[in-house]
Amino acid sequence: MGKRAWAALQFGLALLACALPGAVLAQGMQYNVRVNAPGRLEELLTDNLDLLRFRGNPRIDREQLQRMARSAPEQAKTLLATAGYYSPVISTRIDGLRDGEGGTPTVVVDVQPGEPVRVGSVEIVLQGFASSSDTPFDKAALQAAWTLPKGDIFRQDAWEQAKRALLRQVVQTRYPRAQLSDSLATVDPDQHSAALRVVLDSGPELRFGELRIEGLKRFPASIVANLNQIKPGDYYSEAALQAYQSRLQDTGYFASVDVSADLSAILDEQLEAGAEKRADAAAPAAVPAPMAPLPLLVRVVENKRRNVSAGLGYSTNTGNRAQLNYDDLAIFGLKMKSALTLETKKQTARGDFYFPVTPDGYSDSFGGAYERSDIEGEETTVFTVSAKRAWGTPLLERSLGVELLTEQKTVAGQPSVRSTSLPLTYSVTRRKLDNLLFPSKGHVVNWQIGGALLPLLTDEPFIRASTKAMWYIPFGAKSTVILRGELGALASKQKDGVPAIYQFRAGGDQSVRGYAYQELGVRKGDATVGGRYLATGSAEYQYWFKPSWGAAVFYDAGNASDSFSGLHPKSGYGVGARWKSPVGPINVDVAYGHAVKKARLHFSLGFTF
Repeated sequence: MGKRAWAALQFGLALLACALPGAVLAQGMQYNVRVNAPGRLEELLTDNLDLLRFRGNPRIDREQLQRMARSAPEQAKTLLATAGYYSPVISTRIDGLRDGEGGTPTVVVDVQPGEPVRVGSVEIVLQGFASSSDTPFDKAALQAAWTLPKGDIFRQDAWEQAKRALLRQVVQTRYPRAQLSDSLATVDPDQHSAALRVVLDSGPELRFGELRIEGLKRFPASIVANLNQIKPGDYYSEAALQAYQSRLQDTGYFASVDVSADLSAILDEQLEAGAEKRADAAAPAAVPAPMAPLPLLVRVVENKRRNVSAGLGYSTNTGNRAQLNYDDLAIFGLKMKSALTLETKKQTARGDFYFPVTPDGYSDSFGGAYERSDIEGEETTVFTVSAKRAWGTPLLERSLGVELLTEQKTVAGQPSVRSTSLPLTYSVTRRKLDNLLFPSKGHVVNWQIGGALLPLLTDEPFIRASTKAMWYIPFGAKSTVILRGELGALASKQKDGVPAIYQFRAGGDQSVRGYAYQELGVRKGDATVGGRYLATGSAEYQYWFKPSWGAAVFYDAGNASDSFSGLHPKSGYGVGARWKSPVGPINVDVAYGHAVKKARLHFSLGFTF
């Protein structure tokens, strides 16, 4: 053993001894460390050099400090190589250690990192990936997605992340048993270049097989099977499994859902095939049989059939709130959801029945509701019977609904008016967002068109169209600009007889802030009623000073009127706080309504789309 190795061993044993139970603790030598290195390299060395990790150790003396200072350059070179710097110039010195010098000595580490090593070439070798189908695996996309391309600084952590990302991209679709059979990074410090080579073995190509369901007791298997968009023979896909699981969780029938490909089902077949092969070892080698399809396994834990819940709350739109919910998941094969909601400005009772989703993806429902409201001097009482069909995905939702309304409306100072209507409404919502719960980039657009065109059970035929949209535009890592707009138009011979819910008003948390809920519209005596036209817009800037906490400034404007010329926009502006809660973004805003000359508090959860 050389002198240097023996000295290092003695030093290590000394450090170990100080950590043993019962060791005698003494005041070790006190010293400071200053690392002079650019940017992130200083943090790398500060976090990992022995000089700093063992500072304050009671066993450190003058000799051991000098030994650590002498070994620091080699240790630093090893650390800097992980960051892509293979030819640094490093020196150390100890200031204030000479006899007679007072004060605490300081170890100074000077680093000149030199030119970093960059990726010079990337070779990705794909083994396997053979397919007998007409849809070959997209090898070009796999290579294009490589995250450590030519020209990037070769860092060890980036190299490991790139390999993991490459493997993850493969195992999530078609080849879940793929593996990296070899990887090599050849570094040339003189040329400051690294040649990368990765060999990826696909393993067998796997497809989905039949659906198997475990855990059902009360509910029919059709509830699970009808939501399955994975067909036997489809390529293995983790994204498809996650989407299916999400659809099942959203039904409300299950307390927990686990959707997976049942690999264990084919292991027995493989073991049996291996045993037969060993028993017939003398026979000529045969071409391996393709992997059997993976059964699609769904394990569920059913929710309890009946559920009752109650809650208290407050809305800056409609005031104090008390709510009672009752759900039953199995009434004549249907799911029933009902709610009684009592608010200061609105009282609602409704019940809806939902059919299981059909194999074609249609969700059908019907129900009834009673609603009484008193908003801005307009009192309405509405009885509704409705039916609805919805289909699509969270990215593109569509629905078609019909409802029979009987409405009694009283405007302050005027006699009551009773009307009946049978409108039909078609709605489309398109989402293109980076995150459905906490979006920071993309857009959401909703279009609606409908009305009661025939005089059947309708006092006043009408047609109505509206659209609203939100755009999320990122500005850097912590800032987002949100643009929002809404337009609407109503056509009829006269407004009397058209249900108030199909007329337009503005103002409130999700409309023009700084004004009360539906405060903006057509003045009729001392009341505000709905108009034929609507136009609102909003611009908001958000800054997230912490991952879950942010602040906002905004400007809203808009109005509702019976004519285009009467759409004089009313503006509101203010500031707000934002919190990314577990259930969605919570917004608290203080807005000043320019037309009413006063400020108003607004509270909202997420956005209404």
